[in-house]
Amino acid sequence: MLLRQRESVTAIAAWCLYDWACASFSIIVMTFIFATYFTTKIAENEIIGTYQWANATSLAGIIIALTGPLFGAIADRSGHHKRWLFFFTWMCIVSSALLWFAYPNVHSVYLTLTCLVFGTVGLEVALVFYNAFLPQLAPKDYLGRVSGWGWGCGYLGGILALSIALIFFVKTNILSLNTQTAEQIRIAGPFVAVWYALFSMPLFFLVPAIPSTSRPLGLAIREGWRELWHTLKVLPREKNMLLYLVSHMIYADGLNTLFVFGGIYAAGTYGLSFEEVLLFGITMNITAGLGAVLLAWMDDFFGSKRTVIVSLVFLVLLGIPLLFMHNKSAFWTVALLLCIFVGPVQSASRSLMVKLIANKEMSTEMFGLYSLSGKITAFIGPWLLGLMTLTFGSQRVGMATVLVFFSIGAMLLVPVKVVDKPT
Repeated sequence: MLLRQRESVTAIAAWCLYDWACASFSIIVMTFIFATYFTTKIAENEIIGTYQWANATSLAGIIIALTGPLFGAIADRSGHHKRWLFFFTWMCIVSSALLWFAYPNVHSVYLTLTCLVFGTVGLEVALVFYNAFLPQLAPKDYLGRVSGWGWGCGYLGGILALSIALIFFVKTNILSLNTQTAEQIRIAGPFVAVWYALFSMPLFFLVPAIPSTSRPLGLAIREGWRELWHTLKVLPREKNMLLYLVSHMIYADGLNTLFVFGGIYAAGTYGLSFEEVLLFGITMNITAGLGAVLLAWMDDFFGSKRTVIVSLVFLVLLGIPLLFMHNKSAFWTVALLLCIFVGPVQSASRSLMVKLIANKEMSTEMFGLYSLSGKITAFIGPWLLGLMTLTFGSQRVGMATVLVFFSIGAMLLVPVKVVDKPT
């Protein structure tokens, strides 16, 4: 029994370490270093750069929405979850490495955006398979805490990766890289590739495979497609699950948009320098990670649904002042308070999905639909933010759209029925 407990703890630690690994792409490429570098150094100007980055993010969201559920359905029938996870993980890793060639001129626009699209698709589809391991790893009464620990590890890994990029590359340039061609910034792409590859490996060796009926790939594709189509047809009759997926679709769109444009907004509206944006990213992820870990107990003791709703309410209440204030110090204070509630929304949403899945043998397919709900309208948030920014010539107006997504998502979640308090 003790050996089994040790194996379980080791598997959970390896699973959480994958969050640590993949967070480097989200934080360094999608949100802070490359997002800011693209809009300030590669694109024609910040407004056009914001619009182009938004369109690329939207395209990636559409691809993820169309492919995530299908790959999940196929995996549930063919097995080989780890092989699928490995393939999409390395799609993101290779895309990150190629960002070394994103030189600081407009000729690098399409290369950078292509790497962004392929990297984002690889990351997000990989997470479909990654999330499917949670129900078999976490004891029922610890589901929320394990999910929260995973998110906390992700934020901690992101903090450390971003700190290394800031201290050793951007600020001190310890490798004596050529600053004229922005090598001290471009090196962050290969760095993410190495970080992601290294820390994702324990999952593939230490986490038990998901039991499934193995079928030939061609048959699995046909059966997966038929089963997914059947699920989509009957989903409207599963009003509780459908309502949750719609709610998650809306507030996840707000979160995705906030992640992608947080650094851009801080730099453009509050005048944070490139180094300050990176420091802001580090402190922001510290508070988000603390929120994910310290508030994870709320999930198991008060319920996933309540945790998500309360966190969304605080995101709105703290987000409103950020649209109007002009003082940089006040911005830092309020923004970091807001970030405390980002982690609980993400971790509790994942554990809530586990509790709503009736057929555990279809967990990957259902997490594919969960990913679909988080991505099917993912193009709307960035597109709307980019459009409002371009139309009004103001990043404040664009960022205001994020709070609308949070508010609508919270209201739609209220009637969702779930018995998620342990007895």
